[in-house]
Amino acid sequence: MQKIFEGTIISLKMNNTAVVEVVRRKPHPLYKKLLKRNKKYKVDTAGQTFAKGDRVKIIETRPISKEKNFKIIEVIK
Repeated sequence: MQKIFEGTIISLKMNNTAVVEVVRRKPHPLYKKLLKRNKKYKVDTAGQTFAKGDRVKIIETRPISKEKNFKIIEVIK
């Protein structure tokens, strides 16, 4: 099963690579308060053009490089 996440592009400074920050909300195990958890993923752009701040949907793929395992499948906003 492939992982699909939704996040925001925070950097486009690398060649054919974007950094996408995925924010998820997880309840505390004991106190049940919702906590924000952030994770940054390096994503392959494959020659497409994107802008910083775009909301995108990413999907897990085979390893593209040492740290890139995701591709952008659609731009949400």
